[in-house]
Amino acid sequence: MRELRFDPIRNRWVIISTERSRRPSDYTLDGNGAKENERTPVSCPFCEGSEDKTPPEIFAIRKERSSPNSWGWRVRVVPNKFPALQIEDNAFRYGMGIFDVASGAGAHEVIIETPDHNKGLADLDVDWIKDVLIAFRERIKDLFRDQRLRYVLIFKNHRTKAGASLTHTHSQLIATPMVPPVVKQELIVCRENYRSKERCLICDLIKQEIEFKERVVYETKSYMIWTPFASSFPFETWILPKNHLHDYSMLDDKELRDLAVVLKLNLISLKKLLNDPPYNFVIHTSPPRFDRPGYPQHWDSIEFDFHWHIEIIPRLTTIAGYELGAGFFINPTPPEEAAHYLSEEMENNYEEV
Repeated sequence: MRELRFDPIRNRWVIISTERSRRPSDYTLDGNGAKENERTPVSCPFCEGSEDKTPPEIFAIRKERSSPNSWGWRVRVVPNKFPALQIEDNAFRYGMGIFDVASGAGAHEVIIETPDHNKGLADLDVDWIKDVLIAFRERIKDLFRDQRLRYVLIFKNHRTKAGASLTHTHSQLIATPMVPPVVKQELIVCRENYRSKERCLICDLIKQEIEFKERVVYETKSYMIWTPFASSFPFETWILPKNHLHDYSMLDDKELRDLAVVLKLNLISLKKLLNDPPYNFVIHTSPPRFDRPGYPQHWDSIEFDFHWHIEIIPRLTTIAGYELGAGFFINPTPPEEAAHYLSEEMENNYEEV
């Protein structure tokens, strides 16, 4: 049973997923946290030749004439074997006293980025990373055909400390019947700025930061890598498209290849500078277009006010009691210093990309 429960005190939804249920002993950690799941290629369900160990694929980029769920794929998308939410569940809501509950209708998928067990996303060549980005795009477009779904979040957990349960490189997506709170807050802030100034907040930010230069790590004609002014985590970076676009799924193949260049340079530089740290990345894009039943009318300017982007967060510090209790984050590395170190590293790695 899967369901979403609303917390009226903190004004947020929480996914309760008994499909992923754990006993107390399953949470036991060693002194340094959870251990890496060091499966070998023989036992790894994400390796080529182990296609029967996963649910049937939903999408794949494959060699010509190769058959689904068999050898010959480059990027493969399958349902998560232990989904937080499931597309087959019916959509409904009900009250439980002062609480609200929604059914677990949604989707939870795994994007297996390469058949090679020993390569991470940073190690793949640019054209391969482009294929991973294409898989992201195609899954968002397909899932938004389901009228029940309000958001698709693409995310990656690299290494156990960042939440990965398997070492074979992969990303995930979760589609939900409501917009997640963090994204909703960004949407509200961008909408209010647009209504006040008739300009995109992030477009203004890009122009300002390029002029100041202190926190710009790297830029191309199409993209900028930036360390946010109020970074919550050391060496946190954002990849921002310079041209205004609200929806990641509207990018064409050329634009995705340009993005692949910048993403690889960012990831390979983090890997070398910080000794392959655990990290998370998320893509924040807009909800589906507003021409569907039940779409909130206050998002009717979304294509003008929201600006999609990627956030990459190395997990170098621990979220502890103060952060959890106060909602304040303590970052020991100023973003200006992080930008300087990363910029130097990217200059060293440019030829490799």
